[in-house]
Amino acid sequence: MKKYFITGLLIWIPLAITFMVLAWIVNTLDQIILLLPSGMHPREAFGFNIPGLGVVMTVLIVLFTGLIAANVLGQKLVQIWEAMLSRITVVKSIYYSVKQVSDTLFSSSGQAFRKALLVQYPREGSWTI
Repeated sequence: MKKYFITGLLIWIPLAITFMVLAWIVNTLDQIILLLPSGMHPREAFGFNIPGLGVVMTVLIVLFTGLIAANVLGQKLVQIWEAMLSRITVVKSIYYSVKQVSDTLFSSSGQAFRKALLVQYPREGSWTI
């Protein structure tokens, strides 16, 4: 009986956690609708909420941003934006750290994480606290 119960948990727990994470993501992205004027909210226009509409809007905004940034004028706008951000001390450190990680992960060269390295720790001559 215990074996079957654990087997059932091993099936249902990952499924439930996956569902909860996806629901959280959809609910969070649906909050983008709050940026619209109140008259354009789905509840006002149709009388009910449309789950997932925020996800669609987010995807469209990201695609539109990529379309704009991919041309010469958009690249100049990105340079101006990054120059403005680089003048704010705390924002600069966070922004460029996240940018470096995302550039590595989404690199078009496909060379990210191609090699495994072995680092000896602790090694002779190193000190620990």
